[in-house]
Amino acid sequence: MWTLSGFADEIDPDPHTQFQTLNELGIRYVEFRSAWGTNVLDLDDDQIAELKRLLEQYGIALSAVGSPIGKVGIHDDFDEHLARFDRALWVARELAAPYIRIFSFWMPDGDDPAKHRDEVLRRLSALAARVGDQDVVLAHENERKIYGDIPSRCLDIVESVGSEKLRLVWDPANFVLCDVAPFTDGFASLRPYIDYLQIKDALAAEGRVVPAGEGDGEIPETIRALRADGFDSYFSMEPHLAYMGESGGFSGPELFAKATRAFTGLLDAESIPYQ
Repeated sequence: MWTLSGFADEIDPDPHTQFQTLNELGIRYVEFRSAWGTNVLDLDDDQIAELKRLLEQYGIALSAVGSPIGKVGIHDDFDEHLARFDRALWVARELAAPYIRIFSFWMPDGDDPAKHRDEVLRRLSALAARVGDQDVVLAHENERKIYGDIPSRCLDIVESVGSEKLRLVWDPANFVLCDVAPFTDGFASLRPYIDYLQIKDALAAEGRVVPAGEGDGEIPETIRALRADGFDSYFSMEPHLAYMGESGGFSGPELFAKATRAFTGLLDAESIPYQ
């Protein structure tokens, strides 16, 4: 049974509105990125406690902490970032999240990413080691302008770090925006390491994000292949239909619902059950 989740801060900054909309859409999980306009790692302990209460009230659980870990420059201070990562681990424990989304550091403009490979791998290895025996997995998202933006470098990351605590997020729109045909160019090599999907699509010629199935993200081909090999995990709605930026995106309730219906329509067309 495939499980729907979503970045509910794309609906509204208010967690009440976020969770009400998820309830209306029948989505019982959230990839938690922000509330009240504040990033999840910057919320204080009292706010996290209030979120925990609201999650219970609305019957919603976390699929992941949608953290910004690794969304800093490769030359930025890493010790300071490790302290922020410790907060992400704490939040994951408090809210019982099985995954923490991470990234592989912004590359300086114009630099060959290969120049920074060793430092990227050192940092990601340190993050994976810091998880230790905690019951959470780091999920690396392919994102434009970081080291792991294209399939070959995503594969390099997960195979070189070689930790069971580091797996991959598959984001088809982000690959499209890097001039990659996701399923054609990357799925077969990355599939053994894919634990989690974020659902948005994009048009390569326009550089624009669109609902699932309306762009060049090869989402129908991907879900067919996942069904064939028995995939069983989370599909997280991240529509970005009203706004897209480096720290996230926004859709609003109506566009978030439109994006969700587009994706579940693809699942229904393939007779794929989901919850």
